[in-house]
Amino acid sequence: MNNLIDAALHRSRTILMLFTLIMIVGIITTITIPKESNPDIQVPIVYVSVGHEGISPEDADRLIYKPLETELKSLDGLKEMISTASQGHLSVMLEFYGDMDIDQALIDVRERVDTAKKELPKDSDEPLVKEVNVALFPVMIVTLSGDVDESVLYASANKLQEAIETLPGVLGAEIVGKREELAEIIVDPARMDNYNLSFAQLATLVGNNNQLVAAGDLDTGAGRFSVKVPGLIEDVNDILNMPVKAVGDDVVKFRDIAVGRLAYKDRKDIARINGKSAVVLEVKKRIGSNIIETLDQVKYILDQAKDQLPPGIEVSYSQDESKNIRDMLNDLFNNVLVATILVMIIVLGSLGLRSATMVGLAIPGSFLIGILLLDAMGYTLNMVVLFSLILSVGMLVDGAIVVTEYADRRMAEGAHKFYAYSEAAKRMAWPIIASTATTLAVFFPLLFWPGTTGDFMMFLPLTLLFTLSASLIMALIVVPTLGTVIGKSGDHNEASLATMKAAEAGHFDEVPGFTGRYIHFLKLALMRPRQIFIGAVAALFVTVFVYGEMGHGVEFFPDVDSDIGLVDIRARGNLSLAERDDLVAQVERKIFDMAEVESIYTSTFIKAPNDSAPDLIGRIQVELSNWEHRRSADEILADIEYRTRDLAGIIVETQKKAGGPAAGADIQLQVTSDSAEDLIKAIHKANEIFQKDPGLKDIRDDLPLDGISWELDIDRESASRYGADIATAGSMIRMITGGLKVGSFRPDYTDDEVEISLRYPSENRTIDQFNSINISTASGLTPISNFMQRNAVQQVSNLIRIDGKRRYRLLANVKEGINSAAKIEELGNLLKEETWADGIDMKFRGDFEQMGETGGFLVKAFFIAIFLMLTILVTQFNSFYHAGLILSAIVLSIVGVLIGLLLLGEPFGVVMSGMGVIALAGIVVNNNIVLIDTFNQLIKEGVPAIDAALRTGAQRLRPVLLTAVTTVLGLIPMVFQWNIDLIHNHVTAGAPSSQWWTQLSTAIAGGLTFATILTLILTPCLLVIGEQKKEKKLAKQRAIAEKAAG
Repeated sequence: MNNLIDAALHRSRTILMLFTLIMIVGIITTITIPKESNPDIQVPIVYVSVGHEGISPEDADRLIYKPLETELKSLDGLKEMISTASQGHLSVMLEFYGDMDIDQALIDVRERVDTAKKELPKDSDEPLVKEVNVALFPVMIVTLSGDVDESVLYASANKLQEAIETLPGVLGAEIVGKREELAEIIVDPARMDNYNLSFAQLATLVGNNNQLVAAGDLDTGAGRFSVKVPGLIEDVNDILNMPVKAVGDDVVKFRDIAVGRLAYKDRKDIARINGKSAVVLEVKKRIGSNIIETLDQVKYILDQAKDQLPPGIEVSYSQDESKNIRDMLNDLFNNVLVATILVMIIVLGSLGLRSATMVGLAIPGSFLIGILLLDAMGYTLNMVVLFSLILSVGMLVDGAIVVTEYADRRMAEGAHKFYAYSEAAKRMAWPIIASTATTLAVFFPLLFWPGTTGDFMMFLPLTLLFTLSASLIMALIVVPTLGTVIGKSGDHNEASLATMKAAEAGHFDEVPGFTGRYIHFLKLALMRPRQIFIGAVAALFVTVFVYGEMGHGVEFFPDVDSDIGLVDIRARGNLSLAERDDLVAQVERKIFDMAEVESIYTSTFIKAPNDSAPDLIGRIQVELSNWEHRRSADEILADIEYRTRDLAGIIVETQKKAGGPAAGADIQLQVTSDSAEDLIKAIHKANEIFQKDPGLKDIRDDLPLDGISWELDIDRESASRYGADIATAGSMIRMITGGLKVGSFRPDYTDDEVEISLRYPSENRTIDQFNSINISTASGLTPISNFMQRNAVQQVSNLIRIDGKRRYRLLANVKEGINSAAKIEELGNLLKEETWADGIDMKFRGDFEQMGETGGFLVKAFFIAIFLMLTILVTQFNSFYHAGLILSAIVLSIVGVLIGLLLLGEPFGVVMSGMGVIALAGIVVNNNIVLIDTFNQLIKEGVPAIDAALRTGAQRLRPVLLTAVTTVLGLIPMVFQWNIDLIHNHVTAGAPSSQWWTQLSTAIAGGLTFATILTLILTPCLLVIGEQKKEKKLAKQRAIAEKAAG
């Protein structure tokens, strides 16, 4: 190491050129690196979807799920398989373990699904297999609204979609709220009966007359010609002019029994923006693209399109992620700037302008090297990276401060700047390498954090590993090199020089000021070292007890304010889409006059989205104004609940859009069993326990809803007597419901196929019509009621299975001020007291489950980090006692963590506070290493233990306080959620970007503050105890030796 330092100092021009190059390239990279709010993380989930028009949930479960389950359940790395059988559809969500290669998993799933396809019903759609990743979540919502014809709105949406999808950073712009086009042939049932036509005949007729026959080539000898028989349908008139029956010379055409038109499929959902009918484009970005640049390009297209779209159409956008990341980048940049300035002020006050400049350069130098490495590895600049930079501000200068402070003292004693910085770098190299290595050792295990949470938080240890490694180069190579160029000797007055010499010579009575008072207090402590140690341990136990009694509990992830609120409207019964929309509109009208709401995006649907309440009929997304000018999202949503409390027949639930790896409702109880009957009883019993708890709200389950469905039972034997069958009867029934698909065609004006569907007129599409259908058979027209019976049965909701077992869930949120983890423990104890049927398995999922997994990993990571640090420390000091002494400071520093959280009213976050404790472990040891290194040096020189401890304290007080204060001050803006915008002269407190990191920064700042006191008082005491024991042992050995000799 000494040779490397010598080479750098003797080639100072080369080092300065390289440093300048890194700064220039780093600044360019910082500007061009892709930026985003949340990290692009890989979600280990594959989704399989199979559609089958009209299939019931039971049949989908039996006929589609079972063949798929047989193939998929033995996949390598499969963690969980959840299937949802619903009306007309079956989906399977496959979750794999975090270490599984998701690309390989996707290939495996596709192969297994291809194998299972032959077992699926022939009318099932082609199975769709896709990966779930963060790129599938929209980064902007573009809305087209206005009182114009539906087709005009759709055409405009298609044009915008094509324009937006040409952008390189856009993965897709999916149109939501657009109905598929349809060639609807409305058949008159009376005329069909008159001509004795069956629908099977009509379907066969359309199929046979909608073909392109490539007849081949004809070679006549006199020439060669291609022959074709054009027969494709090109428009509705081609269908209506098609002959359906010939009676003598008279030909009956389609238009004689039906009317045709281009229409749209029946609505399954309704979308509105601010009360106006709307079509929505969900813009999704490609992984790794720059979200700010991409959405700026989208906005440019929207601005250009406003003048080109038909009059009456309004184009707007909401949920703009680029605005969020801009604000967050600005907030965090300001925090970095303020933290850097605070650190510089402290260093400036202690070491002077030249030294402060050199130390200050370590911050941007380390930052830019870290960002260069992140960009080289293909990562983005996101909020986790930015916070990591803030966290590292104080730590980056530790090594530079120690080197500069040592060189400063040597120059004050008269040494030349070259030799002062050379000696400082060489003398402090191993303590700085050891202290940096222990910090890196702490963060290294966090790189292997499994699961989505680990992928999300991985950028923190990665960024710190890069920047702290860079700070080592800055401290031992760049700063000493700069010192030899711009350092200045003799920058001290006689008084400060006399103080330094008195401290080093052991003349403590001559040391004035704060250092003198500290030495006096330390002298008193060293007289009673064991009592000091017992007092520190007692403080730990007292603090843990007080936090347990008065603390704010435990939570998984920080509760952060959001600018998006979700209002869910639930209602039960066989409600039509129009009835559902009327109920949703009542809630919508209650929100319109709220000044804090910027936009309202309303959706009403027939089928609730996956993983939501089965009785969900509509959802309203409210975009809130800037956080500085409104109440918190929780207060606004509580106000919405209050405003809608008097609306009859519906339940209104609210929640803010969660950030980070969130997992839905606060409390999620999963109940599984092979017996559906036992399962339903268990859910009812658990629901009663939940309902009795006054701390819960929004309690709901996903049991089958009350309602009826119609079951049409066909007597096969009776049908066969009339020459009919189930297929024929089923086709007739489809005419009354969704329509009978008889073919498709591709018109010139669209890229999509348009279905041809036969239907009854709207006045004939009623429940009573089921009994009025006549079927054309060989013996003439036969009423379907002769062999079919109509029965009203209990409505069947979605059938959900998890790993083959039937599953229902009971969900609830906790009221304001109640800790969800503590409430789950309480409910779990109550559930254990009940008696349950055999085979019933209960498990709390969601955040609680992730909290357990994350907590387990962090405990392992902590012990691995401790072992790595112990290895480094034993290697450094060749003493288990000194290594154990340093590690004891980590345990005792938890006092500061708990006091900090208690004072700020923060709960102990498993993710954030847990990482704070781990990070603290790496930071706390640094000052102890330098302190013990100095103490050992003095002991080698023959200085008595107590005197050596006092000299060590006097010499290392300034660097220890400087490194601790710089780290704490760097975190202070985050601890108190301050955002000081120096460029725009704007100060705020409580920004959402700061709320994320309060727990982590509080844990480190509080723990380090207490640990610094331990370092300056307890560490010298423990060092003296160790030396006294060593001296007693040596004295005993000498006595034994003398006795043996005598």
